Formats: sequence, structure tokens, C-alpha cells
Amino acid sequence: MRFAPQLVAVMGCALAMGFVAPRPASAQAEEKPYQIENGKVDRGTYNGYRRYGNACERCHGQDGSGSSFAPDLTQSLKRLSHEQFAETVINGRQNVTSSQQSVMPPFGQVEDVVLYLDDIYAYLKARSDGVLGHGRPQRMAN
Repeated sequence: MRFAPQLVAVMGCALAMGFVAPRPASAQAEEKPYQIENGKVDRGTYNGYRRYGNACERCHGQDGSGSSFAPDLTQSLKRLSHEQFAETVINGRQNVTSSQQSVMPPFGQVEDVVLYLDDIYAYLKARSDGVLGHGRPQRMAN
């Protein structure tokens, strides 16, 4: 995985400040990145909804369901790992075929995305897993 030097500095700072918690490889496959109880989401997943709305929705559509500009992320996360998702968001992606060209710009230097990448992933993964419906989720009490 390749990261821009600026991102490494931002991620290092985020880790030191406790914003991004590393997950053990074995826990990634087993543990869900979100928590939902009685239809209400945990703080991180709710924050992911908010951050998604600010940074991703204009291209990927409401609730991650895709648009004419970008794919349905609820389907993409059925096959992408957390690491693959992070790689794409941080470094961007370019798909060029004879019929179309699609480009996702890199967000590796956008602090509001990088610092909350796990929260955005948790929100989208909950949507992808079908445990979170459309619209603004309700948040659990602290």
C-alpha cells in the first residue's frame, strides 16, 4: 500500500491523538466496525454518516447508493476489505475503458476524510450489510 508522505504525517498524528484505532488483522474479518442497538447507531457510525454527507455524497449519492458520477458503495463494500477501501479513498482510483473514464480523486490530504475514515467505513459497511436503512440514523445515548 502506498501513502503520500503528508498522509503518513497526518495518520501518525491521528494515531497519537487517538482518532484512528488500528485493528488487529484477525479482528477485521470477525468484528463489525459498527454497533447498532434498537435501530440506533454508535457514535462513530453516526459521525461516519455526517462525514460521508460532507465529503462523499455529492458523487456517490445519498446513503452511498451511487449516482451517474460514482458507484454504489453499498455494493462495493460487499467485496472490498477495510484496507482496500482506505487505499482507494486515500490514493484515489482511475478506471479507463474504451467506453468510459471514471476517476476518483485522492482524499489522502483531506483531514476531514482521513481522520474519520474508520467512521465513514463503519457507516457505509452498516448500509452495505443491510442493517442500516436510508436517511439520517438515530444515535445511541452516550
